[in-house]
Formats: sequence, C-alpha cells, structure tokens
Amino acid sequence: MALKPVTRKSVSDQVFDQVLGEVMDGGLAAGEQLPSERQLAEVLGVSRPAVREALQRMTQANLVEVRHGGGATVRDFRRYGGLDLLPNLLVRDGGVDPLVARSVVEARTSVAPGIAALAAERGGPALSAALTDVLERLDRTDDAVTWQRLALEFWDIVVDGADSIVFRLMFNGLRAAYEPVLPALAAVLAAEVGQVEPFRVLATAIAAGDPATARAAAERVLAPTNDALMEAFDALSATTDGDDA
Repeated sequence: MALKPVTRKSVSDQVFDQVLGEVMDGGLAAGEQLPSERQLAEVLGVSRPAVREALQRMTQANLVEVRHGGGATVRDFRRYGGLDLLPNLLVRDGGVDPLVARSVVEARTSVAPGIAALAAERGGPALSAALTDVLERLDRTDDAVTWQRLALEFWDIVVDGADSIVFRLMFNGLRAAYEPVLPALAAVLAAEVGQVEPFRVLATAIAAGDPATARAAAERVLAPTNDALMEAFDALSATTDGDDA
C-alpha cells in the first residue's frame, strides 16, 4: 500500500507555485512586468494579501525585481535562482525533466568525491560509528527504495563530516530535488542493491583520515549509479524528443 502524507497548501503557496511555473516555463519572460496584485487576484480568484505574500516570496528568491512605483519585473531564474528551485525544475507536469535530472547527476559526480575527501580530513574517526550503522542497515535490505534512502543517509553523514556550509546547502538542494522522484528511479537503480563493499571501502578511508583514498572510493561508489541514471535519462530525453517531433 503506497500511502503518502496528505499535505495542504495555503492559498499563497498555490499562487507562488503558479507564478513560479509561468516564470520557469517562459509564460512570464525575463524582463516582463508582472500583472498587478489586483489583476493577479482577479485572475486567480484569490485575495490580494495572498498574492502579495506570494510575490514577496518571489522577490526573496530573486525571481522578481520590485521597483518603487514601477511594479514587479521578472528576472531570469537561470541567472538569479538558487538550488531551492531544483525540485520545481526536476518534476514538471507530473514527469521528470531528463535534462535537469542529468544536471543533478553531473553535479553529484563532480562534487561528492571532494566532499568525501574533506570528510576524511576533518571528520575522520569521529564518523566511523555512524557510517558503520548505515552500512549494517544497507547490508540487511533488499528493497531498492530503502537502499536509496539509506545511501542518502550515508552521504548525509559524509557531508556533515566535511564541515562545509556551502557543500551542506548544495547537498540539501540536490536531496530535495532527488527524494520526490526516488521511488521512480529506484527501479533503474535496483542492480545497485546489495553492493555494500564500495561503501565499506569509502567508510574505511574516511574513518582512517585518508582524503586521497576517500576521493577515489567515492568515485567508485557513484560510478555504477551515475551510469545507470545517465542512460535512463538519455532514453527518457530521446522519448520526449520523439513525442515532440
């Protein structure tokens, strides 16, 4: 039984989601002036305070620029947006955007080995117990979704050990984008289940305070997953292109 928590969004959240969707889809282009609060409230059938709150969130996210007496102008989210936009970009119209998904994989491939090296240098033996606990649970599961969640937990410990606020915020953004589509991707990654040894090598290198080995071990942990994901996203992209033709 695949039950999910029931979530209720406020009216301002729904307004924010709609305006954000228009900005990311190009319905509201960079440089274009947003409709007034009154116009948006009328079109959406909501109160002006709800619209105002949503637009304040857009401003705080650097997605619109408000000039005194000049209304709100849309900004290019590719230049001014942050990682908090990734979940919205990754899942569009009920499906995964293959190009954004590929970017997530590429970012993980580039960044994770460096994080592992820092964890070995700065965390070292202090991380051993927590990593061992996750490894033991990885060794006991044969469920692909549980495996992926435990893998994320493993990397969460490694990121903490790296003691870098920038890497922590990057990881948070990537995780927020990845987790909602994890059940769908788990089937693609099912072959990874049971492959605990690469994680053990990485955990051992981190606990030993060996950055060079930790970096290389992280690459070995990620490589099979990355290859499987990239192949899946390439196939999805080709299917999407074919549907558009």
